Amino acid sequence: MKRRPAEISLKDAIEKLLHDLNLSNKLKEVQLIGSWEKIAGKLIARHTQDIYIKNRILFIKTDTAALKQELTYMKTRLLEKLNKEAGEDVIEDIRFIG
Repeated sequence: MKRRPAEISLKDAIEKLLHDLNLSNKLKEVQLIGSWEKIAGKLIARHTQDIYIKNRILFIKTDTAALKQELTYMKTRLLEKLNKEAGEDVIEDIRFIG
């Protein structure tokens, strides 16, 4: 079936709506938070108490100081994995709290 020129696919319409409402980055942030266990691994995710993004900075609260220190060493690799998962640079920095 051939589309008429004025018709667009549902996918394109949703992407345009998200872009027009400036929600596409917010959606990617939510998807990244949902992918935290896949990116960091089950053990790290289990010891992560809180995770949120504000102004392109990912904040991670851990339940142990040792894990906080270990994650600090992994910061660059985590940033790469997160942005690769998003398909673009969504996160500029990671801060560990706790």
